Amino acid sequence: PGVPFRVADMLALDVPDASLAGVVSFYAIVHLADDALATALREWRRVLAPGGVLLLAFHVGTETVHRDEMWGRAVSLDFRFFPVGVVTRSLSEAGLRVLEVSEREPYAGVEHPSRRCYVLARRQAESAS
Repeated sequence: PGVPFRVADMLALDVPDASLAGVVSFYAIVHLADDALATALREWRRVLAPGGVLLLAFHVGTETVHRDEMWGRAVSLDFRFFPVGVVTRSLSEAGLRVLEVSEREPYAGVEHPSRRCYVLARRQAESAS
C-alpha cells in the first residue's frame, strides 16, 4: 500500500535523473534485442538515485524461444535468454555495482524449464571531488 508503480518504456523512462530509489525488472529483458540490453541498463542507472537499487530477474542461456500462441491467443513473441556473465558485465559497464547474484532451477510443471537468475545491483553514491 502506498507504493507507486508505473509502466514505461525501459529504454527511455519518463522520469528525472536520479529520482528513483529502486527499479524492479522481473523477466522484462527477455523482450530486448541483445544490443538493447546496455541501453536499458544505462537508462536504469540514469533514473536511480545514488545508492538506489536494481532487482533484475531473467532466464539464463543463449537461446531465443518463440511462441505463436499463449493462453489460447495467437501471438508472435520472442523470449531472449542471457548468460549471467553478459548481464553482470553489462551492469558494471552501465555504472551499477553487482551486490548479489542468485540462480535457481525452474519449478517443474509450473514454469518454462529454464534456469533463472536474480541480480541485486546498486548505483554507487557520487564521490565528492
